[in-house]
Amino acid sequence: MATTPPATSPPGLLSVRHEVSEALTGFLDAKDQAAPGTELLYLTSTLRAFLTGGKRLRSVLCLYGWQAAGGAGETTAVIRAAASLELFQVFALVHDDVMDDSDVRRGRPSAHRALAAAYTDSGGPRGRAAAHGLGAAVLLGDLALVWSDELLQTAGLAPDRLAQVMPLVAEMRNELMYGQLLDLQSTGRLTGDVETALHVIRYKTAKYTVERPLHIGAAVAGADPSVLDACTAFGIPLGEAFQLRDDLLGVFGDPAETGKSILDDLREGKATVLMALAVQRASSVERKTLRDLVGRSDLDEDQAAEIRAILDSTGARRTVEEMITARRDAAFAALDEAPFPEAATAQLRQIALDATERQT
Repeated sequence: MATTPPATSPPGLLSVRHEVSEALTGFLDAKDQAAPGTELLYLTSTLRAFLTGGKRLRSVLCLYGWQAAGGAGETTAVIRAAASLELFQVFALVHDDVMDDSDVRRGRPSAHRALAAAYTDSGGPRGRAAAHGLGAAVLLGDLALVWSDELLQTAGLAPDRLAQVMPLVAEMRNELMYGQLLDLQSTGRLTGDVETALHVIRYKTAKYTVERPLHIGAAVAGADPSVLDACTAFGIPLGEAFQLRDDLLGVFGDPAETGKSILDDLREGKATVLMALAVQRASSVERKTLRDLVGRSDLDEDQAAEIRAILDSTGARRTVEEMITARRDAAFAALDEAPFPEAATAQLRQIALDATERQT
């Protein structure tokens, strides 16, 4: 087992979430005051609603990456850096919902649906509502991306630390775009290609959700390569487990808990590991049922139940659960070897449990 630095207490989850929310509120208040016209408030009010709720996983991991690299004392700069990841997440989610034509996000209408409704509520013609909502959502996502960069650049990081952080941020952005493209290309193609589905997970989720936030936080603390490598060894298997759990929740979850429809992924024909395993193992009759139903935009609950039955009968659901457990165990093993303070290790272990043990 690696030697760990002396333990210090990392900020608590509630404290991190509160401080990140305060940083976001202050930043957006300043933006509203400096807006060239009241029209922009139409977007920022939607942005504020989108930032409400959520577990703030990326910003929490950024703070714990900082702690893992020995960060201590004043947290203002790292909190603002972490908050910038929340704005980047809004950019990603808003554009993702546009690409997927999703109706709901976090239990509320998705941004393009909310903006379409606001347009008609303000007197806009209903015939233009959908197109307006899509266009305004693209602008909202773009705005969140630009402001994410601005918040990071003005976080108060020392120049040498900012220089260490920015290449990691650039890599995170590139990796997410690549993952999104892979997702777009594979959606609607019902195959048994598990490896491609895992490749999508690594780039769309594992790196962006876990590895890079840890790296960015660690870089704020001036981490050396061994710490960054340990963050990767922990972050990649955890990120994959997190997305595998999310894929299960997307089909078997409780919308009241997840805030998302359990029909969307099936209607879109998402090329998940879960579905690829089912296609591999299905009988010819079951495979025909999957090909007839998965990806239908008008899929109803009875038809979805047929799909779920095949996901169970082929053992695909059980195998994904086993894959989650194996990856979580790999993340725990990486923590056992990581040169992190004891308190940071304990917090990261708890986050791993919380992220992977959500019930379907």
